Amino acid sequence: MNANKARFGSLRRVALFGLLCASQPALAELPEPVRAMIVAAVATGDPAKVHTVADLARQTNPAETAEIDALVAAFETDFAARKAAEAEAHRAALREADLFDNWNGKGELGGFRATGNTNNTGVTASLSLNREEIDWRHRFTARVDYQRTGGVTTREQFLARYEPNVNISDRFYVYALAQYERDRFQGFEGRYAISGGMGYQALKKDDVQLSVKAGPAYRVTEFVDGRSESRIAGLIALDFDWNITDKLKLTQDTNAVAETGGSAVAIIDSRNTTIDFVTGLDAAIAKKLKARVSYAVEYDSNPPPGAVQTDTLSRITLIYDF
Repeated sequence: MNANKARFGSLRRVALFGLLCASQPALAELPEPVRAMIVAAVATGDPAKVHTVADLARQTNPAETAEIDALVAAFETDFAARKAAEAEAHRAALREADLFDNWNGKGELGGFRATGNTNNTGVTASLSLNREEIDWRHRFTARVDYQRTGGVTTREQFLARYEPNVNISDRFYVYALAQYERDRFQGFEGRYAISGGMGYQALKKDDVQLSVKAGPAYRVTEFVDGRSESRIAGLIALDFDWNITDKLKLTQDTNAVAETGGSAVAIIDSRNTTIDFVTGLDAAIAKKLKARVSYAVEYDSNPPPGAVQTDTLSRITLIYDF
């Protein structure tokens, strides 16, 4: 079905292209083989290919430059109209979507090696959900790291985070954040944080994206010894993603897309500053399946007695997109 749809799209582009060309004033006759190459490039719907073929055609047929320019202009007119129609259709679909529509996400499962408060290997699992609206975005993340050795639990860490944000301009947005953590080996049964503030999309390209955000926060920590603390704090966060290449050869039969990304979240208060830094490298091994290698650093400036300041976690996981 997808192949038929692609062929239909190519035929439609060529037909529209022909109609647009027919409306152009009569110009010098372009050799048929050259015209056929331009039509073939148009059928792909790829502006880069069209411009590359057109540049070569101008070099080999300088007398017909005006006609070549007219053909390219006809393609660009059709391309711009199609993109505008697709964008409007996408916005209409977002406007009409109900609460349970337009969610996508990924599940992650694998192993890890930890150093710091514990030195062992174990299992890690996570779930990420995202929903895009016209101006709003919703992000939910849950993660579990668990290890049991000789009948004794040696690592038990839980994290859940929900963040809605809304665009107020092309670059700026307002965010809210609610987060829950549990890590007995770092000395707390539960740590709850809420925050809200401003974010800025510093880089917004197809291959590189960088956003930063900051705002006040309020945090409640319940320690394993029964104590509890409530603190006013501040949150600073960074999120970076970089598509290194479109295709990376991993094996003879596998094409992969390599991506690297990192995130850092720091919650700062007068008694205990925490930093959560994660960086990773993804490689696609199938349409919806990726392998991921990541490294995490978790830092507490003032941990409970018996706990160290810094934990590190190296993960090797498989990710399934849905």
